[in-house]
This record gives sequence, C-alpha cells and structure tokens, in this order.
Amino acid sequence: MSSPAEPADLAVELLGEDAAAWDLAGALPRDLLVDLGKRGLLCAEVPTQYNGLGLSSEHNGELTARVGAVCSSVRSVMTSQGMAAWTIQRLGTREQRAAFLPLLTGGALAAVGFSESDAGSDLSALTTSFTASGDSIVVDGAKVWVTAAAYADHLVIFGRYGDGAAAAVIPASAPGVTIERVPHPLGCRAAGHANITLDAVRVPVTSVLGGAGLSLPLVVTAALSYGRMSVAWGCVGILRACLAEVTEHAATRTQFGKPLGEHQLVARHVAALVVSEQIATRVCEHASRCWDSGSAELVTATVLAKYVSSEHAARGAATAVQVLASAAAHDGHVVARAYRDAKLMEIIEGSTELCQLMLARAALGPSREGRP
Repeated sequence: MSSPAEPADLAVELLGEDAAAWDLAGALPRDLLVDLGKRGLLCAEVPTQYNGLGLSSEHNGELTARVGAVCSSVRSVMTSQGMAAWTIQRLGTREQRAAFLPLLTGGALAAVGFSESDAGSDLSALTTSFTASGDSIVVDGAKVWVTAAAYADHLVIFGRYGDGAAAAVIPASAPGVTIERVPHPLGCRAAGHANITLDAVRVPVTSVLGGAGLSLPLVVTAALSYGRMSVAWGCVGILRACLAEVTEHAATRTQFGKPLGEHQLVARHVAALVVSEQIATRVCEHASRCWDSGSAELVTATVLAKYVSSEHAARGAATAVQVLASAAAHDGHVVARAYRDAKLMEIIEGSTELCQLMLARAALGPSREGRP
C-alpha cells in the first residue's frame, strides 16, 4: 500500500453498506473479520516484519475513525485485536512476538480479558489466577464483557501470577474455556461481547508474556493505553457519521417554507456538531503524535483523548437524534446506532469518572511536590 489513506479506503470498501443489518442481527460475518485480519487492517500498527502494515498511531487513528464512522462494532473488533497485538509487542519476548503476532496479521482473531464482576476500573481487585505446574500454567477465573470474545481464536487474559501480575495468550478452544455471549448489549451490538469462564485451563508456560511477576500497572497500562486511543479515534468516526447525516437532513428537509438548517436553533445544533468533531479530532491527533514520538505526555494525552472524544460523541449523537427526530428513531439507522454506541464509549476502557480522576491527579501531582 503506497499511502496511509489506502488502508482506510480498502476497509470502508470491504465493509460495504451492511452495518445496519449486522447491528440488527447482533453479529458480524466471520469471513469479513478474517479477511480484514489477513489484510492487516485489524491491528494496523503491527510492524511489517510480522506481516503488519506498520502504520503510525496517527495514520491508524484515521483508519479507525473511518471504520468507526461506518460500523462501531467492527471498530470494536479492531480495538480488541489491536490491544492484543500491542500487549504482545509491549510485554512479549522476541520469541513470543515472532510466534503470536503473525497469527494476528494472518486472519486469527483475538480478544483481551481484563474486567471481572468485582474488578472493573479497580483492576487491583483481579482474582483470575495463574499457577505454575511444571512446564505449564493453570488458569482459573472469569472475565466479563470481553469485546470480540465470541469471534476469538485466541484470548489475552490478565491475572495474578506469583507476587505480581501477568498476561497470557490462551487458545479460545482450550479445554476449560467457556465463552458465553452477552445477550442484547446496549451498543456495538455485533461486536461479539461475551463472558469467559476459565476452569483449570492448562497452557504452556511460554504463553505467559514476558514471564511472571510483572507489576500490575505495567501489565494493564500496556493494553489500556492502546484501547483508549482506539476508542477515542472511534468516537471521532461516530461524530463524523452524525455530522454527515445531520447536514444532509438539515439541508434537504423543509419546515415552514425553508430548509431545516436555516432555522437558527437547528443551525446551532449543526455548529455544535462541527465543533465537537473538530475538538475530538485535534485531541486525538495530539495523543497519537505523543504516541509516535514516545512523549512523556503519552499516558495523560491518551486519557484526555478518550475522555474528551467519548463525551463529545455521546453529546453529538444525542444532538443528531434531536435534529433528525423520527427519521433516525429506528434501530439500524446510523444515528440510532451512534446514540447507543457512543454511550458505551463513555464507559469502556476507563469510565468518564475514572478519566476525570486520572486527569486531576496528573494536574495535581507536580503542584504537590515539596509539600508536607
């Protein structure tokens, strides 16, 4: 591919116009996901030495936004696959990267299991355990609301190992793994959300990324930073889809003898959507540039991007529903999907409230240095 725009153009072409039908059915075609995976589009930042596209964060962000504008469920699978790949890149040994990454760029699908019934934002409460047993590890625990798990060939599971934490790559077909779809999710209905039970699952010790005893913040941050970035760019896509629908409707729908967009209160809504899309885009561009440059601001910039973009997406989607009214008030419509999907974006990969706390702590930290 000769230019960064081509992967996004290809992805949109492959998606076609079936997103509404997938949303209504609550499922994505597996052959589509495998095709996207084989083309490297599900985890496009994987280096070319592992058969990836080697995109920068900024170029992958635009790819993510383009896909997110068409189908947030497919974008969610991209987020899952990208988090799995980034975790392997960040935590895995050279041998593990060589073993696992080509699988994820070759059509195999992956899901990442963090959350548990009593461990959401507070991941220090994880109870999933890894226990050494000869040249194997035994995994016990349960994960909830794991995106793309219903489609996954491999699971990247986070848990306790010895005195620290670890992540392990586990085949979804391994004995003791049970995957059960979440019925009727509010948003991203076709993203394959599922709960996972791990009952004495035995895998080789080489499946543990980077070995045992890693710190929990290191293990978790490795994947969550990527996930937050991907969700943020996906929200840019939601806003762009809403803006396109609103401007088309406001320009063609006539009320009281003139186009809807010429009524000042409606024009205000259009302007608000324009502002939201621009703010979300710029904050995501900044975070991606921090990512690509290895800036010390990376973690804060990523949290900021996720927080700002998700809030604007939720607000913007509500505005779009208000402008389109009954024209969008049915399941499957792009704005109806955006309204439901955007609300979930304020919750996943760190809720709005958690992001606010993290940003406040980052701001307060330097000012507290040297104080009693």
